[in-house]
Amino acid sequence: MLKLTVSGEQAQEALGAALATASPSSCVIYLVGDLGAGKTTFARGFIRSLGHKGAVKSPTYALLEPYELLDRKCYHFDLYRLADPGELEYLGIRDLLESEAILLVEWPEKGEGELPPPDLVVEINHDGECRQLQIKSHSEKGNSLLQHLDLSTWNSRHS
Repeated sequence: MLKLTVSGEQAQEALGAALATASPSSCVIYLVGDLGAGKTTFARGFIRSLGHKGAVKSPTYALLEPYELLDRKCYHFDLYRLADPGELEYLGIRDLLESEAILLVEWPEKGEGELPPPDLVVEINHDGECRQLQIKSHSEKGNSLLQHLDLSTWNSRHS
């Protein structure tokens, strides 16, 4: 498990970018935290680091935002408005799981029973103006990702 304190949106995006750089072409990452904790901010840094040039917004109403990137696919879920986990079937969750893709899932507890297990869980908590992040591995793929995570550049700029 990795514990970090992040101050500001830019630092949180940079941490998301560092995680993306270490990510394999296929993994499941749960983003956990209260409203306004910065889950989408973290996802924005992650997705932009993979090469997306446009806006990255929370897919709260659509539930899913696909990103076709240069050499990867990334699907950003925001399940806050999901009424029933079975609704994920309408989003084609089974097809997405069979493809080589990164799944970033906000509010994963709303999709319990239908989502694949996570490789990593990024828990974000408010701490005044800062955010406390805990990144926990839940698989061999997650262990490998954490081992390849290079925080040296991030630490020198954001510590």
